[in-house]
Amino acid sequence: MCAGAVELLAPDAGPAVLACAAGHRFDVARQGHVVLVSGGTKLRADTADMVAARGRVHGSGAFDAVRDALVAALAGVSAGVPAGAGGLLVDLGAGPGTYAAALLDSLPDHRGLALELSTPALRVAARAHPRLAAVGVDLARPLPLADGAVGPSGALVAVFAPLPTADELRRVTSPGARLVVVTPTPEHLEALRERLALLDVPAGKPERLGARLGDGWTRSGRSDVTSQVVFTPEQAADVVAMGPNAWHTDDTRRAALAALPDHLTDTVAVTLSTFTRT
Repeated sequence: MCAGAVELLAPDAGPAVLACAAGHRFDVARQGHVVLVSGGTKLRADTADMVAARGRVHGSGAFDAVRDALVAALAGVSAGVPAGAGGLLVDLGAGPGTYAAALLDSLPDHRGLALELSTPALRVAARAHPRLAAVGVDLARPLPLADGAVGPSGALVAVFAPLPTADELRRVTSPGARLVVVTPTPEHLEALRERLALLDVPAGKPERLGARLGDGWTRSGRSDVTSQVVFTPEQAADVVAMGPNAWHTDDTRRAALAALPDHLTDTVAVTLSTFTRT
């Protein structure tokens, strides 16, 4: 992995190859993304079916409250920054780039970087916004960013995604950079989880984040977001199919999905934790 390699990404960049000073070369796919993962990974990446299901769920508006809260959390990130001098927005575990695209719409002077392991998701993210580059990485490894690349007008976001190590987060940021982490609460999709025996959501995730990040960060905000949504059986099946529960679906869960009512009211409940690099 070559720190700073993504600085070579730009719209209409000409040759479909990235290169670093050490001589490593990475092909840019015809869909517009580039994959910097080599040597395999222990992580499971989302499949094309999972990415398609996520696209339908986001298209239904079920998670609009999360999107709007994320935009609000970074509304002041450009304060005091001259026009045209916006910073870098990095979406960690960006999926198809839905949240990154919404944030870039609200931050017209920023560039965006979608970091994601799933190739099917990268193909969609590469087309999600004209100022968004999509790069295939394993977040458990060093990030393809130069030291301090995310400055005081920049931000990292992680929505239902694993975080890189605390050392990496400190390395790629400089004082003033923001980090916004979106975590589900135990009430998140509680009705579906009870009916379908979905994976549990542990309590206390936001409270543990500060210890997880360690020195170099100050908690600068917290927002608890809840909204009521109504799912059809087909939409409920997509919610199951778009995330980790897809790996654990069996005949019992399929039967439970088939037995769902025509309309099921549930709750989207998340916490947005905002930290500022000191």
